[in-house]
Amino acid sequence: MSALPLHSTPAASREAGTPSAPLIVLLAASAGLGAASLYYSQPILAPLAEDLHASTAGIGAVPMLTQLGYAAGILLLTPLGDRFDRRKVILTKFVLLIATLLLCAFAPGFAPFLVASAVLGLTATLAQDVVPMAATLSPVEHRGRIVGQVMTGLLLGILLSRVMSGVVAQAFGWRWVYGLAAIALTVTGLASLRWLPSSPPAMRTTYGALLRSLGGLWRTLPTLRRAAIAQALLAMAFSAFWSTLAVMLHQRFGLGSAVSGAFGLAGAAGALAAPLAGRVADKRGPGVVTKLGSLLVALSFAAMSVTAWLDRGAAIVVLVVLAVVFDFGVQAALVAHQTIVYGLDPAARSRLNALLFTGMFIGMASGAALGSVLLNHFGWLGVTTLATVASVGALLVRLGADE
Repeated sequence: MSALPLHSTPAASREAGTPSAPLIVLLAASAGLGAASLYYSQPILAPLAEDLHASTAGIGAVPMLTQLGYAAGILLLTPLGDRFDRRKVILTKFVLLIATLLLCAFAPGFAPFLVASAVLGLTATLAQDVVPMAATLSPVEHRGRIVGQVMTGLLLGILLSRVMSGVVAQAFGWRWVYGLAAIALTVTGLASLRWLPSSPPAMRTTYGALLRSLGGLWRTLPTLRRAAIAQALLAMAFSAFWSTLAVMLHQRFGLGSAVSGAFGLAGAAGALAAPLAGRVADKRGPGVVTKLGSLLVALSFAAMSVTAWLDRGAAIVVLVVLAVVFDFGVQAALVAHQTIVYGLDPAARSRLNALLFTGMFIGMASGAALGSVLLNHFGWLGVTTLATVASVGALLVRLGADE
């Protein structure tokens, strides 16, 4: 590997300090708005399909392509944070993401929208440059807490994006969802241009060598492999639920996009796990948090299977309660896995983050695709069974780990 670490950089010296509260808020907002872009489509798949003349099966390609684009972007673009100033990388992605959201807003048909959805995944990797920036700016004894705070912004962005998307689409039409998102990102991007600090690169190398080093990290770090595989399985369960919820609520109960989007409020409560999980990881060790989080997810989806036989009112109550619980478990496990991975090699945080999240979003894409197929052939019980099996698999991976 030709990469040459820079052993003394301003970025490294910042490890001794703690980022200010306004900077943490800016990082959290940037991560949240970036990640939110991936999920605007989920509550509005029904109006999207109708307006763009897509079939029920075909519209499932929208979240799938977005997640696959995100996975590709994490693998190919996120490692650049170890090679270039993260501030420049983040600002460049702000511009690209805003442009892609506008392409979605003005897409003239289903095929162009599919292309824009895949590109949206690539550019939304902005969020995965922000989180390693937070880790780099944080002292080791507070890293779990600060990463947890930034992750709270990211996770609230993911979950509240569904609320905003559903409400805006019902009131003004789905194109306004992407237009308003572009405006919000423009404001945050301008604030980042003004206040985001520089983060000099940790290494000098070519882009090809940077990408080749990913394979070496994967081969030599079993801790990284366990974290990525476990989080991918949890992401599969997570995505199977959220990618099919709107269609199930519409088909079974006749509920519109605003109601399905409002389920994001339940999931937002689960995002409170991020700072709590970070604090517990700092004190008790992140391995404990990953096991408890995986167990919560597995129990939640197993219990959710009963909703297939409940009436409308009872089913919705159970879904809301369990959405809070399983989201709490998924996000707690994610923050703990990030804490584990970021501690493996400070000079490789962007690449380690890339490998962790590539696995995670491959899991999400698989969950979106399999969830749609299972809902179509086996109903809601097929979706909850997939989610239960995947989360039990994650628990088994974590039980076999000692970190």
